[in-house]
Amino acid sequence: MPSALPDAGLALRSRSVSTVTATEEGRAFFQARLSIFGLCLALLAGGSWSVLALVFYVTGPAARPDAHGPFSSGGVLHAANALLGMVLWLSTRTGRRDGRLLHAFDLGESLGLSLVWMLLGTLLPGSIGAFVALLAFTLGTLARAIVVPSTARGTLSIGLVGAGLLVAAVFSRNPAELRLGAAAATACWAGSAISIATLASHTIFGLRREVQQTRVLGQYTLESKIGEGGMGSVWRASHALLRRPTAIKLLPPRQLGDAAIARFEREVQLTARLTHPNTVAIYDYGRTRDGYFYYAMELLEGIDLERLIAEHGAQPAGRVVHVLTQICGALAEAHDLGLVHRDVKPANVLLAPRHHEHEFAKIVDFGLVKSIETSSDDTALTQTNTITGTPLYMSPEAIRAPEAVDPRSDLYGLGAVAWFLLVGRPPFEGRNVIEVCSQHLHEPPRRPSDVLGRSLPRDLEDLVLACLAKRPEERVQDARTLRAALEACSAAGLWTPEQAAEWWSATAPSAAPQHEPSAEGRSIALDVTARTERAAS
Repeated sequence: MPSALPDAGLALRSRSVSTVTATEEGRAFFQARLSIFGLCLALLAGGSWSVLALVFYVTGPAARPDAHGPFSSGGVLHAANALLGMVLWLSTRTGRRDGRLLHAFDLGESLGLSLVWMLLGTLLPGSIGAFVALLAFTLGTLARAIVVPSTARGTLSIGLVGAGLLVAAVFSRNPAELRLGAAAATACWAGSAISIATLASHTIFGLRREVQQTRVLGQYTLESKIGEGGMGSVWRASHALLRRPTAIKLLPPRQLGDAAIARFEREVQLTARLTHPNTVAIYDYGRTRDGYFYYAMELLEGIDLERLIAEHGAQPAGRVVHVLTQICGALAEAHDLGLVHRDVKPANVLLAPRHHEHEFAKIVDFGLVKSIETSSDDTALTQTNTITGTPLYMSPEAIRAPEAVDPRSDLYGLGAVAWFLLVGRPPFEGRNVIEVCSQHLHEPPRRPSDVLGRSLPRDLEDLVLACLAKRPEERVQDARTLRAALEACSAAGLWTPEQAAEWWSATAPSAAPQHEPSAEGRSIALDVTARTERAAS
């Protein structure tokens, strides 16, 4: 593994997009906006026709010239506008329409409106015809530019076609001596409307592309943010060629300091060495030219243990054993490679159904990982007298001597997770970090059955309490031994594949991969030396 992240030769930018439907997201947005435009047009034109009809039939015969009736040429053209809008709305409001078909709808609607505006200018009597036609053209052109996403070139082209028809209508209906003047005035008015509409499209479309620029990373399109923590944000992503679900972890270098960036690099390099099926898989990693660090990993569709307890309460002993056994396997591999996770907590363990197999547990976020054989570079990254981890699940030695933690610290964290799963809350709680850390150091944990007020398998309870021993030498000494002890528990095998399938089928939790932990469950990095020096001064 290289000592630094490779330069991906990328900038965080969008691909060349010639139309608004170049991506699926753009296509869906374009269809939704076309539908809104059609509905607005139908309501406005239909409303105008209704008002015209109401006035026509309410007023007396002498006050209602047929030229302004609902079935006059003007009334029919209002109805035609409403019909065009209704057809567009009905054609785009549901289902998925191909991008080329959507552009055809847009073009057909625009040409149809241009034809109606031309007829307004031709058929309505006197100068009112030209005025109504120009007003309709101006409002329609500006409305389309604002509501429907379009390039400036597209808006300009459609506007010129409509303006040309309108100028031709005004030119044809005026006497010879007035034609040029009337046509020139109409062209000036229409040209102003087109200019404003084109500028609006350029601005709105440009702003949308700027937003997209921050959501495309090389071959990956960032679709939605699904989590954010101390080491960066996590995004649901799709690959341009591959179809496997992907999550992207991203760290803006200006958001945190150099130390955080260096830890992020180490997280990528060290996690990529892990291949256990219960450890999140790393697909790709790199650094963009504008300074963003990222890596792509498998997208875990399921629920983390923190959310599981928040929504469903304490879990049965059989399920707890099933989950812990899997995580022990992942930790055993990491420990064999000389790595300590240092942040084993419920939010970093995710459950997911795996096809028709038993539910699968994955451990994620090696952002605080520590190499047991600390090099000089690692020493600079993991400073002495700096507490790192999550207080609710932190081992006593991680508080006393954070530079000296070993794999048994992860087993303490796993014991705290087991206690949390059995009881429904952490083994130690307090009003602040100091109180919680003090309990980890001095308070013996209660038996889960005493807290719950009901019995639990005693061998499982004894094993959990052994993991929570204050002194590392009094705990289970390695993850493989712990896994073997769990498999020998009376509760082992009680959580069957059939029960798991029934639970996932009945519960069907929405996917919440790599979400942001609660405030109580967040990782911290606390400089004890700095705090001591400030207190002494």
